[in-house]
Amino acid sequence: MLSNKQILGLQFYRQKPILNYIVDFYCPAANLVIECDDSQHFTEDGLEAHRIRDAALAELGLIVLRFDNGQVMERIDDVVESIYQYCLKELSKESP
Repeated sequence: MLSNKQILGLQFYRQKPILNYIVDFYCPAANLVIECDDSQHFTEDGLEAHRIRDAALAELGLIVLRFDNGQVMERIDDVVESIYQYCLKELSKESP
């Protein structure tokens, strides 16, 4: 759903380098990073790494939406709807 500009005509880049990180998906028009996390990301060390990474990305004005692999595999429609709603809200801020 993120390919071919299927969400509001927005371009999403996969495996995009930003700072010292490689984010799963990046949409510059919405200042959005999307991360899809597996179970290793939910350890104490993993959560601390997320906090540091998210803070660094926030300094660039980026918002990080995180989804676990279970959500992506079992409730993809909900994941896409969350992304769509976020992007719609961000784009409406830019319109007069």
